[in-house]
Amino acid sequence: MFGQLLLNILIAFLWVLLQDEDTFEFSTFFGGFLIGLGIIYVMRRFFFKEFYLKRAYSAFKLLLIFNRELISSSVLIIRQILSPKLKVTPGIFTYETKLKGDWEITALSLLLMLTPGSVVIEISPSNNVFYIHAMDVPESKNAVLRALTKFEKAIMEVTR
Repeated sequence: MFGQLLLNILIAFLWVLLQDEDTFEFSTFFGGFLIGLGIIYVMRRFFFKEFYLKRAYSAFKLLLIFNRELISSSVLIIRQILSPKLKVTPGIFTYETKLKGDWEITALSLLLMLTPGSVVIEISPSNNVFYIHAMDVPESKNAVLRALTKFEKAIMEVTR
């Protein structure tokens, strides 16, 4: 993926150099970038990896999923904090993941810890079980599990 992106940027710079312009124009660079996208897409079977924009799109989709989960969990936490009587039952539960690599495990745990109301306390030595503390287990456990499965699926799209 990184090699394809670097090649695309190189094609864009070459396009700028081939144009007879006195100054660097972003529109010329962008045009060269689009031409590079076309060239790389046509030649994608020679790279032995999938077209890099697919992973870039998956990473953008992961960012959107994270933002949606961040907003929904923040609303849930604000609702709990602003209620007249604080009725929370904190607790710890486990979640078994299908992710394998260290980067995938780290990304999932960080995405979960960035959403309010839940914290990854520990990861098992075999790297497949998360121990998660939730602020209100009866109410937020299902939301956390739903977010975890969405994050897990999106991370697998980006890394595999």
